[in-house]
Amino acid sequence: MIHTDICIIGAGPAGATAALQLAYSGVSCTVVDKAVFPRDKVCGDGLSGKVLTLLNRIDPAIGARLLAAQFKLDSFGVNFVAANRIGIDIPYAANYQKKPGEPRGFVCKRMDFDNFLVDELKRCPHVQLLEGVDINRHELQADGYLLSDAKNNTQIKAKLVIVANGAHSTFTKEVAGIHMEPEHYVAGIRAYYKNISGLHADNFIELHFLKDMLPGYFWIFPLPNGEANVGVGMLSKSIRQKKANLKKMLLDTVNNDPEMKERFKHAELIGSIDGYGLPLGSKKRPLSGERYMLTGDAGYLIDPFTGEGIGNALYTGRMAAQQAIKSLEADDYSAAFMQAYDENVYRVLGPELTMSTKLQKLIKYPFILNMLMKMARRNKELRTLLTSMFHEVDIRKKLAQPTFYLRLLFGGK
Repeated sequence: MIHTDICIIGAGPAGATAALQLAYSGVSCTVVDKAVFPRDKVCGDGLSGKVLTLLNRIDPAIGARLLAAQFKLDSFGVNFVAANRIGIDIPYAANYQKKPGEPRGFVCKRMDFDNFLVDELKRCPHVQLLEGVDINRHELQADGYLLSDAKNNTQIKAKLVIVANGAHSTFTKEVAGIHMEPEHYVAGIRAYYKNISGLHADNFIELHFLKDMLPGYFWIFPLPNGEANVGVGMLSKSIRQKKANLKKMLLDTVNNDPEMKERFKHAELIGSIDGYGLPLGSKKRPLSGERYMLTGDAGYLIDPFTGEGIGNALYTGRMAAQQAIKSLEADDYSAAFMQAYDENVYRVLGPELTMSTKLQKLIKYPFILNMLMKMARRNKELRTLLTSMFHEVDIRKKLAQPTFYLRLLFGGK
């Protein structure tokens, strides 16, 4: 029996960040993960600027070590391409210069990034890390949670639990009562290719909103060593309605699409094509209860428009750690006290999730994105507006309003 004040289930981005924040605050915790690291994680492999920001807030030395890591590719923006094949480059920062150490985003395989975070945990004497232990039993007792694996080989007694074990968390389903809803869930598949032509010189990630995939998209994310993460993501509700086969869609696009078949002419598939699920933050849900908090994918907090979840995982991991410290200090683990965590998450991430949900609903109509890209190509003012969307919150608010597109159509301001 292991006794700990705080047990973190899951050592991925959310769990590792929570543990790091606790450790650098001088608070001990136990982290348990069913995997033994390094391990693969099916994902788009894109890391937004939130990642470096959050790691620097915990300790700038962690951010410096990430910047120096060789397993990642610095990325400076996104290339959005509409169904009419008109695209626009949208940098993560205005007037950016491609300088080493100054990217706003990265692309790297999750096997490497997650292992980097686990290595950071191993630097911390306040963190007890248990690998290869699958916690799937959760019993709330008067003085805390009793957690164990199926055979009771490992038992952990914790005053507070931070849940960070992803989209298929048994705790999320059985304790928090949150289940997959097709209208708030994306199914994705990922493949690794080598030698794709036409990649952006500044490693912009590519999002292609192809007509047959809306409200989803086809992506190409460049990686080190001439590789790229290539995939398709689509709303699960739409997949059911269309009876879509995502693997077939990906291969058809790569092999038969007039533009893509040229870019993939000399490309080589590396390994298998694998699937995964993305629980979206397009619905507000309770994220805490008596003696627990849900973080990252376990809290269904992936961006509904871009599919990016790692940054939100880090944000919520850190906020859960901060709330955990307050709970320890107050010796209060009640659902009412934990509610401050929910309020903080939705205060910070809520506006962005709301805007992204509106954008997701708009892009299912291909003419909207087609019109936007066509007009942006001719209109410098509109092009400048769009390139500000990542660093100006008010711009994203405009893009989420249907009236914005009506004014574009009829020449209003």
